[in-house]
Amino acid sequence: MKLDDAYANAAHIPQAAQYPPRWSEAAAAFREAMGARADLGVSYGPSARQAYDLFHAEGPAHGTMVFVHGGYWLKFGRSTWSHFAKGALARNWNVAMVEYDLCPDVTIAQITRQVATAITSLAARLDGPMTLSGHSAGGHLVARMLAPGMLEPDVAARIQKVAPISPVADLRPLLETSMNADFKMDLAIAAAESPVLQPPPDTPVCIWVGAQERPVFLQQAAALAGAWSVPQVIVPSKHHFDVIDALCDPQSDLVRYLTT
Repeated sequence: MKLDDAYANAAHIPQAAQYPPRWSEAAAAFREAMGARADLGVSYGPSARQAYDLFHAEGPAHGTMVFVHGGYWLKFGRSTWSHFAKGALARNWNVAMVEYDLCPDVTIAQITRQVATAITSLAARLDGPMTLSGHSAGGHLVARMLAPGMLEPDVAARIQKVAPISPVADLRPLLETSMNADFKMDLAIAAAESPVLQPPPDTPVCIWVGAQERPVFLQQAAALAGAWSVPQVIVPSKHHFDVIDALCDPQSDLVRYLTT
């Protein structure tokens, strides 16, 4: 398909195949070290993948950061990313890692609704402000949470900040990729699920993207920043797979943004 290579991240990242096993290994070690401060596999819906892992701050938490993983709505789950909770936890925030069903078993629109349900479940369980961060497809999903009516007003009011990382903000170009065989989108569906076509939100948003990402991801980030009139941060020397490393660092600009 015309845009397959444009959206192929791994093909353009050196030693890309090493990243997922490295993430999984670090995530497993992190979960083990967390011990009783980790509530794993908390269900928020009827299927096995409708669950989140909740990592509790050591003391009274200032709030809860929610992370939604990427993988083009086709792969990965909550257990690959656990260690990316380190930064926010060190700043005394709870962190929830949300998992969801995958295409083609469900549609992207259904995934969006699942994430909204997960956030609603977390809001009922925990007090205080919430911030949202998601990577790639997860960036799309947290941006979608700001659509009018997506979250109930009492839940939406608790969302303090949102940081989409390398988001897919306009789904219409994906119609020209082979992945759409699993997404099963037409133009109307793709438009309905595109954050760039949502009204600009009142909630503070800052978009993050790596300077060494594929050109389409830089374009996607810029398009969302322009459509919503929000800032974007282009991180020097980072590509699609390592731009999220900042979540591990409590002193990073990204973690400070999400926990301040």
